[in-house]
Amino acid sequence: MTSRLNLIAGLCLSVVLASPILSQPAYSATVVPAGNRNAEQPAIPGASAKRTRELSTTYEKKYQKIYTLLKSDASLRSKIRANASAYGIDPIHIAGAIVGEHTYNVDVYDRLQTYYVKAMSYVNQGVDFSYNGESIATFIKRPEFAGCERFKDSYTLWSCREDVWNAKFRGKKVNGKSYPNNRFSAVFFQPFFAGQTFGLGQINPLTALQMSDMVNRVSGLPKLRAEDGSTIYKTIMDPDLTLPYIAATIKQSITSYRQIAGFDISKNPGLTATLYNTGGANDRARALAQGNKKRKTAGQSELMPQENYYGWLVNNKLDELKALF
Repeated sequence: MTSRLNLIAGLCLSVVLASPILSQPAYSATVVPAGNRNAEQPAIPGASAKRTRELSTTYEKKYQKIYTLLKSDASLRSKIRANASAYGIDPIHIAGAIVGEHTYNVDVYDRLQTYYVKAMSYVNQGVDFSYNGESIATFIKRPEFAGCERFKDSYTLWSCREDVWNAKFRGKKVNGKSYPNNRFSAVFFQPFFAGQTFGLGQINPLTALQMSDMVNRVSGLPKLRAEDGSTIYKTIMDPDLTLPYIAATIKQSITSYRQIAGFDISKNPGLTATLYNTGGANDRARALAQGNKKRKTAGQSELMPQENYYGWLVNNKLDELKALF
């Protein structure tokens, strides 16, 4: 365990936009204050409720379980602090993402060691990313993806490929082959079963690929390759390796909202948790910016980003979570 520690020093669509604020100059990022914009928690999706019923538990019990793990594991808290510092974010953002995932999506293992064991099991059994016999490595060589090759950073490269999937393949028939009307990550990056994310941060393999270059630059971890699914799954299952990816994903969301929408969400863990839950920070920031541009033209005040059910919990529990750090 000591050697592991020395290696390293996860939205309801309708609630992305909400309460009006005073318009700010285009060059100035509006700081979103701490706390929830909604007095009551937004609706929790039925799928989350179904999973919780099947486990014969409650959201509160699941929250207490992940909170207890964080509270009892000083080593884990130390790793969270170290990774937060490396990526220039408050550790509460990482804790919030982890708490949200294990309250609404999956149940946390009682001990961190279980994640290490699971990580090795995926390495041993092998992982292949493909759809109907066509590997992801072969699929992205199709001419439709040629325009993405100009992007050298993994985030922009894989985001471009995801955009091409949505525009050219999703729910369509191409060269006689039909493709599901489903997310890129769900079609090509879930080799075992649907809805598949794993590990302490419940990182999706596609998200890991997007964040690979940032994690390589900041944490020094090897770059990930889509052809090596086993290494990707080991990375997202191993707590020592996945924490930098959680931090990088949150950092990217903060950057996207500042650069695209003109909002500084770094003081609101509920918003970063919301985006960690929903993904698609660039698209959501772009939609927010476009909506506010129309409002400005109409002489209306702009709208501030809001938390979803997942982020609402994080903000609601903020004092309790902050006390851990």
